[in-house]
Amino acid sequence: SDAWKQWMKRKRKVVETVFSILVDSYRITKIRANSVSGFETALDGILLAYSLVVLGLVER
Repeated sequence: SDAWKQWMKRKRKVVETVFSILVDSYRITKIRANSVSGFETALDGILLAYSLVVLGLVER
């Protein structure tokens, strides 16, 4: 339906915007870990920092 397509279009825009911020500001594609757990730890830190900024608890 058209309502579903519009809803998906809005959600896709949000996802693309957030991913763009994570790539440009937090260099999420530049993580160089030596193990899966190291990658997970780095990713967790990036997502935590982003979440704190979005919630307004810290400044960028």
